Amino acid sequence: MFRKIISIVLVFTMLSCKSIYTSDYKKPNLVDNKISESSKLLRKKLFLISKKGFAIGHQDCTSYGMGWNKADYLDVEKSDVFDMIEDQPSVYGFDIGWIEKGSDINLDSVPFDLMRNLIIDAHKKGGIITISWHADNPVSSGDSWDQTPAVANILEGGVHREKYELWIGRVASFFKSLKYNDTEIPIIFRPFHEMNGSWFWWGKGNCTTTEYKTLWHQTVELLRDKHSVNNLLYTYSPNKLNPDDNYMTYYPGDDFVDILGSDIYDFNNTEEYINSVVNDLAIVKSYATEKGKLFAFTETGLEKIPTTNWFTEVLYPSIKDSGISWILFWRNHDEKHHYMPYKGHTNELDFKKFKALPETLFLKDINLINP
Repeated sequence: MFRKIISIVLVFTMLSCKSIYTSDYKKPNLVDNKISESSKLLRKKLFLISKKGFAIGHQDCTSYGMGWNKADYLDVEKSDVFDMIEDQPSVYGFDIGWIEKGSDINLDSVPFDLMRNLIIDAHKKGGIITISWHADNPVSSGDSWDQTPAVANILEGGVHREKYELWIGRVASFFKSLKYNDTEIPIIFRPFHEMNGSWFWWGKGNCTTTEYKTLWHQTVELLRDKHSVNNLLYTYSPNKLNPDDNYMTYYPGDDFVDILGSDIYDFNNTEEYINSVVNDLAIVKSYATEKGKLFAFTETGLEKIPTTNWFTEVLYPSIKDSGISWILFWRNHDEKHHYMPYKGHTNELDFKKFKALPETLFLKDINLINP
């Protein structure tokens, strides 16, 4: 009997210790060598997703939408996507802007307590979480779009360093509070994005490339080493490339980035958008392949989506077979500012056709992919 018990324990131990790495999925070099097991599994899942197609994401998809707010639908399965297709996006986007100043709500009026619950619910259902951070300007106290130079002031030795460390402490506390069944929820963290544009205080012309890279390094080190936040995959995502741009200009280095991305929007300039998507994703893929990293289409969309059949005739042909792990459409704020169709939208039928295409993976689809 004793030998039988020992055998059972040994079998269980062997199964529980079974490596997630295979000849097809080799162990990646990640930013955090103490990263949580759940985050390792997410990374593998993103890899497997990229072999079948790409996960479909939407910013703030369950927080609010066209004419509704989650606070009024707490017990209802709700999103603009779900209302159309009775399935959720597979990637849920959130933003933690204003958490740095101790606010109860983010910059888009989503309560952080609600956001936490939505993240837990999305993870429980099998969804993937990506988080951006539109932080206020630490020097002027303006918003992210206040271009007052600030980066040098929050680096080690800077006059606002103490403030920045307080900010990071608040970010860390939020990330560490994201748990389900006492297990850390894995998060794709995408800070200081679109740095090759000039519109954010961390962007081109508002800091040097060296200052930007140092800010990234020190942010990672504070979260990972000082606060022991071990559930993050760090994502680098410049804006679309202009002819004289180099994708790697602001790159913090292989030891500080897990995933490569690109943000590209259609500004009612279809041909230019298609060219940028095809060109830039090919560049990102080249670097990602060389470095053994995953890559994604980290932000996109066409405001109000006025172009007929935009999803099936403009977007899909540009990204099919691209190798991206996911694509994230921006938020649905109101009738003048939305990037995802909704029930009754002129492109609702086109979106349903988009859903039926081979590579578009929604929540039910990725739940069939097991790492």
